[in-house]
Amino acid sequence: MSTKQEIGVTQGTTNVFDDLGFADAGERQTKTRLALAVNQLLAGRKLKQREIAELLRIPQPKVSALKNYRLDQFSVERLLAFLTALDQDVEILIRPRQTASGVGHISVSAGQ
Repeated sequence: MSTKQEIGVTQGTTNVFDDLGFADAGERQTKTRLALAVNQLLAGRKLKQREIAELLRIPQPKVSALKNYRLDQFSVERLLAFLTALDQDVEILIRPRQTASGVGHISVSAGQ
């Protein structure tokens, strides 16, 4: 005898941290996307953690934290500095919000 149980599914937003109720959801999402770009660049270079530490000028334990997305010890500015250290140009675009209601948002996109 089997019983089926209905499981409700809720449509999320584009920010999982907001969906989970984090007060700093926008910052967490920004940091995660920046760290993803950094980690993808580092993976492409196939560097050892010691070499990454030298390149980014951080201690090796922080390299481990970065690679494992433990980002509480990194500011957005620091992650941007890592990108420039990895020979990337970073552009910040400020523009009026598309709709009059609500507040503005921050988005990060990495071009290839």
